[in-house]
Amino acid sequence: MKADMGVNMDLPHAAPHASGHKSGAGSEAFCFAHLSDPHLTSLQGVRCPDLLNKRLLGYLSWRWRRRREHRGEVLEALLADLDRHRPRLRLVTGDLTHVGLPREFMEAAAWLRRLGAPEEVLVIPGNHDSYVRAPWDRTYAHWRPYLDEVADGNGFPLLRRQDGVAFIGASSACPTPPFFATGRLGRAQLARLEGLLAETGRAGLVRVLLIHHPPLPGAIAWRKRLVDARALAALLRRTGVELILHGHTHRATCGELVTAAGPAPVLGVPSASALGHKPGRRAGYHLCRITAHGAARRLEVFVRGYDPVRRQFVALERRELALPGSFSAPAAAAAGQ
Repeated sequence: MKADMGVNMDLPHAAPHASGHKSGAGSEAFCFAHLSDPHLTSLQGVRCPDLLNKRLLGYLSWRWRRRREHRGEVLEALLADLDRHRPRLRLVTGDLTHVGLPREFMEAAAWLRRLGAPEEVLVIPGNHDSYVRAPWDRTYAHWRPYLDEVADGNGFPLLRRQDGVAFIGASSACPTPPFFATGRLGRAQLARLEGLLAETGRAGLVRVLLIHHPPLPGAIAWRKRLVDARALAALLRRTGVELILHGHTHRATCGELVTAAGPAPVLGVPSASALGHKPGRRAGYHLCRITAHGAARRLEVFVRGYDPVRRQFVALERRELALPGSFSAPAAAAAGQ
């Protein structure tokens, strides 16, 4: 993304429960935030029996590196910045925990309550949240209010319809062998996803797909890839999608994927809590605004990043992207009711 320093990066303040607000072009707009990989939990006081599996490697990684990289003060600054801009919806694309311990899910649930009410927040899992196989009622059940229609570990993808937009959350999180962080959707979830995309497409909704692992080939190392990315790409060429949001890479990225509706933007964000000891890894998130221009939809992306000197998030870049497809205004309005 190229910086556009001549443009005011700050979004207008919007009421949290408003149906939308007018953009600078005078069209109705829907604003949401995308953040990922906060790794917000603490492993202080973890017991040895909890680490008699792959979690030991994750614990050692936290002790040696991650506890100095992922910082609570950065997350506090993030919450303050979100409160300032008040997006209608806050999307979290996984990795709230380090090694997926039940106590971490409880800690993450408390943080989600600070992030916003269930109607303001939508979350999907990341690979660290499914580090090893664990019972649903001791882990993801703590996040139930933020998982919408998901009732158990086999319930993905989830769906939230809001103001002419369908947010569809897929889960690529699955336990993997040591030293691997791959993701998988699986045949059953891909079949359900195809049905949801087709249904919401017929309803005239702007479809936003949330997934933790990047769907683009080469976006991340082989041992961390989405193993059924080709199957997902083939599905999207049949059904179409307007926007794909992901985490996992800990970097701000922008690409596109060919779909039935046309090239769909694929956007990734850095970790929401990282101090950035490595280049390009400092904490950031995206404020996004979908606007209607006749039958077309456009996406404004306001990139915000953590400034360690000012200890707050600041405007970095702005980009405007065309979303594929055309939309019937009456159909989209009816679908958002």
